[in-house]
Amino acid sequence: MFIFQLPEDMLYLILSYLDCKSLCRFSQSCKKFHYFTNRDVVWRRIARKCINSGLTREGTDIYPQLALKDRVKFSQHWRDGQCRKEVLLKWKTNLLPWMQLDGDVLYLSQAADIGVHYLRGGGGGPRRRSALLRTGHSQDVCRFVLTDTHLISAGGDGKIIIHHRRNSFWTECCGHKQEVNCMDSKGGVIVSGSRDRTARVWSLSPSRLGECLHTIQTFDRVWSVAISPSQSLFVTGTACCESVAPLCIWEIERGQMVSCLGTEFRRGAGVLDIAFESPFQLLTCGYDTFIRYWDLRVTSRKCVMQWEEPHDSALYCIQTDGNHMIASGSSYYGVVRLWDMRQPSCLQMFYLSSATSSPVYCLRFNASHLYSALATSVCALDFRGPATGGLR
Repeated sequence: MFIFQLPEDMLYLILSYLDCKSLCRFSQSCKKFHYFTNRDVVWRRIARKCINSGLTREGTDIYPQLALKDRVKFSQHWRDGQCRKEVLLKWKTNLLPWMQLDGDVLYLSQAADIGVHYLRGGGGGPRRRSALLRTGHSQDVCRFVLTDTHLISAGGDGKIIIHHRRNSFWTECCGHKQEVNCMDSKGGVIVSGSRDRTARVWSLSPSRLGECLHTIQTFDRVWSVAISPSQSLFVTGTACCESVAPLCIWEIERGQMVSCLGTEFRRGAGVLDIAFESPFQLLTCGYDTFIRYWDLRVTSRKCVMQWEEPHDSALYCIQTDGNHMIASGSSYYGVVRLWDMRQPSCLQMFYLSSATSSPVYCLRFNASHLYSALATSVCALDFRGPATGGLR
């Protein structure tokens, strides 16, 4: 065929302007077309428009190990709600668990300890036993974060404990007078928020490990914090029980307020979770049942966009793919919703709790799976197709 006489880069350019159906038909026509239509460069334009394809607005590829063709297929399953549900873990006592996902390892807080659970990937693999990390907290772990070198936990005892991930060394940070409800860590600092109406900035550098750099009076209970990807700012979300804005933006270096958002919020509309989409764009959710999208470059203190939870339930947690998709966890019946930021209404809804109602305390997802932590279980939704993942 004459098309094979074209330069390779021109052929890729032509193929990149075809839609999914046409590319699939081309790939079945002959071996050469199958080779060309499996290349990432052909699928990149389509993937940018898909939800959870791993391509962020900033141009970063989150899942470079997965072919874009497969991610586009998974994205269609996310959009259509085609998945298989599996209960990965169960326990008897009601807890307020928190999760972090690190590749194929799921970290889950259970009371004062953190469980390390090894997930089975698409290719299976040898079965490994789960491990248990003793955090050193005397009360439940409220939040924890992972960095390349440390696991940092915050507890109801008001302590922050920094564990080195490659040895048994750990450091205890004391300063908060009540439970530490939230925490984030980026760029060599830790930011924590507490019921004692303060936010604190801690050093994570080896020379000043665990040293408190700033103590910030928020005049309200702090429910959520998030550090900007630029690592120069952080945001606190409060309970909104006092006459102050529930969202405040602070400089990390000086600990001074830059701006505040949400001055129109009604009393008690606390912000329970914050997720940054880019250095200047963030999402929030909380007791007032709305997901709000904020742009810090806009002079107005009002949100740019918002989406309301249809069942009027508080939203405990959110996560974004950095492009078009938002996943949110509700306060009743283990409801997880998927949202496309280009649409005004919910894209998909999943009920993960059946016998008893439970909030979704935390959710995490990758290209093919969504994991949700409920009061007595961890559920997984597998969007790959017939095969299903589990614990190994």
